[in-house]
Formats: sequence, structure tokens, C-alpha cells
Amino acid sequence: MHYHKLGEIPHKRHTQFRNQEGRLYSEQLFSTEGFSDLYSLLYHCMPPTQIVQVDDPYSVAPVTIHDKQLKHRCLKGFHVAPEKDYLKSRKPVLVNSDCKISLAAPTESMNEYFFKNADADEVVFIHQGTGTLKTMYGNLRFEYGDYLVIPRGTIYQFHFDQSDNRLLIIESSGPITFPKRYRNAFGQLLEHSPFCERDIRKPTDLETHDEKGNFLLYIKKQEMMYPYHYLGHPFDVVGWDGFVYPFALSIHDFEPITGRVHQPPPVHQTFDGHNFVICSFVPRLYDYHPLSIPAPYNHSNIDSDELLYYVDGDFMSRKHVERGMITLHPGGIPHGPHPGTVEKSIGAKETRELAVMVDTFKPLLMTTHAAEIEDPNYYLSWLTDEQSGGIAMNEITS
Repeated sequence: MHYHKLGEIPHKRHTQFRNQEGRLYSEQLFSTEGFSDLYSLLYHCMPPTQIVQVDDPYSVAPVTIHDKQLKHRCLKGFHVAPEKDYLKSRKPVLVNSDCKISLAAPTESMNEYFFKNADADEVVFIHQGTGTLKTMYGNLRFEYGDYLVIPRGTIYQFHFDQSDNRLLIIESSGPITFPKRYRNAFGQLLEHSPFCERDIRKPTDLETHDEKGNFLLYIKKQEMMYPYHYLGHPFDVVGWDGFVYPFALSIHDFEPITGRVHQPPPVHQTFDGHNFVICSFVPRLYDYHPLSIPAPYNHSNIDSDELLYYVDGDFMSRKHVERGMITLHPGGIPHGPHPGTVEKSIGAKETRELAVMVDTFKPLLMTTHAAEIEDPNYYLSWLTDEQSGGIAMNEITS
């Protein structure tokens, strides 16, 4: 990320900084990987260490299904039922030790508590809904198509403008960064990057709450949720500066890279995680070689699982696509365009598809939530109608 600051800060770090009554502000170093990586310095009205009560923790570990069947999967994401509470609405569906993919449909804002994920950086993709992400760093407005990147340890609240919200949440065991090939040695995004610094929205409107009370903060750590009660308001920061803070990037600001022939998935990459990547498929012109085939070629995922979350539009390589649907094509077996889509794509000039892809380099495990919304026959979708009809007839006569 890049240097940013909001509010009031002292001229020199680690020096006296007082309010108008002469009371010292409390400085906090907010760093990743100890003291050796990116960090920000925050200045609180009260020390961020004053705990008044600790409630009993409870487990939020995903319940996984360890079936050994290697097959393509399809989840109907919008079949996840809405829930009032934001934390309860988060349903993990596909997980491994590097990342967790969850779906959420919260209907109410986080007015009664705050949340901090101390386990993982989060990328929250806004499929439906508008509102404000409130954090100790300031506020971020969000809308349809936004990626909200929230560094681990950030205290936040979601405030929604309406009740009909749909979120895709990706938790990462390591930092979320921009791909190295997009950056120069100084971290600046290069000319060939599909987005630039102007597209990144940083926190604004730092709200300082110099209040005492009993403020409930849920802290997620090692798959447990810890309810903590703090004396000071979590958003009591008067100023901060540094390189660690939440930000927003709209999928609609991703500029697609096209070519004379079909381009491979890495041209769609948006973020790097630890042992996984996040890509954006956006509306774009098709290939312009006179003999080009716009539909993707069949390919084998030998070393990675490929997850695709369908946002909007028609996908040239798939049939029967629904909004919020997730397909998982696991490592080890090939996949490719559905029957008829290759010929159909020839001569087409553009695609209006919109999707988020996550490629992981460790297998993803299904959870019990995923099993509830799975289409069990998806693996048969590469058969033609005649072929699938023949299978049905054999089942009847056998």
C-alpha cells in the first residue's frame, strides 16, 4: 500500500502529543510481521488496553465435510438465507489453511458491537448493498462491485443503507497485496497494471469518539470468538499515519487486458494472497485474430483449485449461470467450456460477464453450509442433452 494520514499527528513519532487539556494521547503501533513490515501509528484518546470484562469465548471453526470424491462442484450462493446479525450471517462454504470463502446476507447494521479479525486479512466483495464501513482509521463508503480490503486486527462496523445485502468474504492467512508484476521497486503501480492509485479509495471522515462506557468488541482468533468489553470507544483515534489501513477498489475500475487470441486467467489477477490469488472477470472486447476462439480452452488444474463466483451477466463458457453461484473446479481433473459454447463464442465481439475468481494452491474443503446449497448434478453439465439423456435411460433399464 501507499502512505496515508488522517487527523492530527505529532511532528515526530514516539514523542509527547497532548490534547488541549494537557492529557497525553496514547500512541499505538499497528504493524504486520512484528516490527519488520508495513505499519501505521495511531493516536488514541484513551489507552487501547483498558478491558472491563471478558465473556466466554465460543468456536466459529468451519465444520468441514471430508468426502474424498474428486468432482466439480456448484453452490447456489443466493440460497444462503438472510440473517439480521452480520457475524452470524457469515457462512463459510469452502476453506483451507490459507483462506476461507464465506457468503453472507446480513439485513441489519452492526450497531451494538464492533468486530476485529485477528486471524486473517479480509476481502469483502459487495455483491448487493450500499453503506459505510466504519473503522478506527475512518470511514469508507461502499457500493455494488467494491472490494473492501481490511487488514487483520482492524476494528470495524458495517453500516448498511438497506436490508438486502449480499457479500462474498475471503479471509487470508497472509497479507493481501497487489501482484508484484504490477509494481515497481518503490511500490508504485506500473503502466501495464489494470488499475492504478487513482482507483484506490482510502478512508475519509475520521470520527473521533472520546467516550467512556462499556463497548463490546468481538475478536476472532484461532477459530474462536472472544467477546471483550472495553472502557474506551474503539473509534477514539484523533489521527494516524502509515501504510496499513483498509481501502476500497471497485471491480468496475479494473481495466481488462485483451489480445489477438484468448488470454489466460493471470491477466485478470487483482490481488495476491498467501498461496492463492483473486481475479476479476469484467466486461471486455473479445480476441481479434480472424480465427480466434473467444471461449477458453480446456485446461487441467493440476496444482490448484479454481473457484468462480458469478456476479452478473452472461458467461460465454458456461450454461445455466445464476447470480451468486459458485463453481469449484478442483485440481487434478480438467474442465473447460460447456457443450455448444465454443461454437457460439466464435464471431462474438464482446462479453458482459462479471465474476470474481479465487485460485488456491491447496485443496478447498466443503463445509456443511456448502452441502446445503450444492447442486449435486453439476459434474454432469459437460454432457450434451443426448448424452445425458442416454445416461438417464441406462439408469432406468439397469
